[in-house]
Amino acid sequence: MRKKIFLFILICLFAAGSAHAQGYGVGTPAEAKNMVVQAIAYLKANGEEKALQEFDKPNGRFQWRDLYAFAYDPKGVMKGHPNPKLIGRNLYDEPDSKGKLFRKDIVDLANSRGYGWVDYTYMNPMTRQEEAKITYCQKEGMLIVCCGAYLP
Repeated sequence: MRKKIFLFILICLFAAGSAHAQGYGVGTPAEAKNMVVQAIAYLKANGEEKALQEFDKPNGRFQWRDLYAFAYDPKGVMKGHPNPKLIGRNLYDEPDSKGKLFRKDIVDLANSRGYGWVDYTYMNPMTRQEEAKITYCQKEGMLIVCCGAYLP
């Protein structure tokens, strides 16, 4: 009996360690900004087409914990995102649940200043609740690369 309990505990610890290694959990704004920096480096090294393919992968190189990179064009059309339903859609005038045109703010900020932060409210797919979120965006060529983090 003790062997079975020990084996069960060992399996649970292994599973928890594996989950941690895969990056489950909540990302921070600093980690979101770092992901944008990494995504832009990848974009510069590999070109737009390959970068967008990576942004589109739900469990790809640019998804870690609850963070993921995505990209708009300069007019607000989603060019790369792990949710294929968003790709190709112009989201410039689509508000959050409180009416804030946060995508417009992201696009306008990136087009005018080149980079920055935008806060808004968004449905967290992990908790299935509306939560405060902040997204870092940076323009590189004809893409606005972004990554957002939920706020505590």
